Amino acid sequence: MRISKRLEDWRQLRAELTGSLGFVPTMGALHQGHAALIRRSVAENDHSVLSIYVNPTQFDDPGDLARYPCTLEQDLELARSLGVSAVLLPRYDELYADGFRYQVTENRFSRELCGAHRAGHFTGVLTVVLKLLNLVRPRRAYFGEKDYQQYLLVRDMCAALFIDVEIVPCETVREVDGLAMSSRNALLDARGRALAPLLHRLLTSDLDDAEVAARLAAAGFAVDYVESRAGRRFGAAAIEGGGRRVRLIDNVARAGGESSA
Repeated sequence: MRISKRLEDWRQLRAELTGSLGFVPTMGALHQGHAALIRRSVAENDHSVLSIYVNPTQFDDPGDLARYPCTLEQDLELARSLGVSAVLLPRYDELYADGFRYQVTENRFSRELCGAHRAGHFTGVLTVVLKLLNLVRPRRAYFGEKDYQQYLLVRDMCAALFIDVEIVPCETVREVDGLAMSSRNALLDARGRALAPLLHRLLTSDLDDAEVAARLAAAGFAVDYVESRAGRRFGAAAIEGGGRRVRLIDNVARAGGESSA
């Protein structure tokens, strides 16, 4: 497994990777959800590339950025054990050499659900994903369905901008109690970890959206939204504990068909 920290080195390495290439973009703090994406990429492509980059332009809260977990050595060991061919560790000054002058903005769906509560979040996400796709030039890129709104926005961005890549959605990987695996789960204290699975249990219940939101609030969550649309129910809520606020998101399939932005 080869590691590139500078874009000049990465471009040289990319020229050496022949055949089909799968790509898994991450912000690190890898868990078994990421491992599932990597395994699928390795199974479906000649080479698999992993990127690890905590992207500051998608954070609306500087404190949230500062708290984001970093486990780089463990991440690299996991990637190596799963058969990743190359890891890209870009630096801000190279990835955003323009100082974020040029941005990718979607004007409708990115302002709903999570976008209604995190100003500028999806502009940061779409901009960095476009940059990474242009650098890696994969045949396929893999995204987890836990961030389903993100998956839809990335998929539709690639279609709208004629980016020749298949955006592959991968099923959410869960803990045994139903909690969607997330790097942020490591920030939960014992009380928060015990409470967190309630989000998934209520999203999968027969209760309507308003009642789900009410029950989450009564249990101690700060609810951003619970909303059903186009075949899925989406929810986002935060848990306060241990001196920090940890925001959880999840979604589940519902009767009604395929989701779209």
